[in-house]
Amino acid sequence: QVQLVESGGGLVQAGGSLRLSCAASGRTFSSYVMGWFRQAPGKEREFVGRIRWSSGSTYYADSVMGRFTISRDNAKNTVYLQMNSLKPEDTAVYYCATATYYRGSSQSQSAYDYWGQGTQVTVSS
Repeated sequence: QVQLVESGGGLVQAGGSLRLSCAASGRTFSSYVMGWFRQAPGKEREFVGRIRWSSGSTYYADSVMGRFTISRDNAKNTVYLQMNSLKPEDTAVYYCATATYYRGSSQSQSAYDYWGQGTQVTVSS
């Protein structure tokens, strides 16, 4: 079993920044890719970005490209989502997820086998 715990959410004004963390634990944690998704009220969960655990390569949704950055700390089994220039439309519950092996496109929720509980991010105008 793998447990993912997000933290760092909160209320921020438009133009501000937040950094989310996702700490992974489990008896033998290994990951192929870690992803971030978000779900705004009344909307479907959408892909934000992902990082491949071994190489550190990243990929982002167009809506956050240039504003959000994903990084990882292998020693801490932790992934970060640095969010800058936040907009009200970034308001959502943010989830991290891990795929312990390749299961398909990392932009698809079905590629991930473990999910965190989510953390609320609210951006005021």
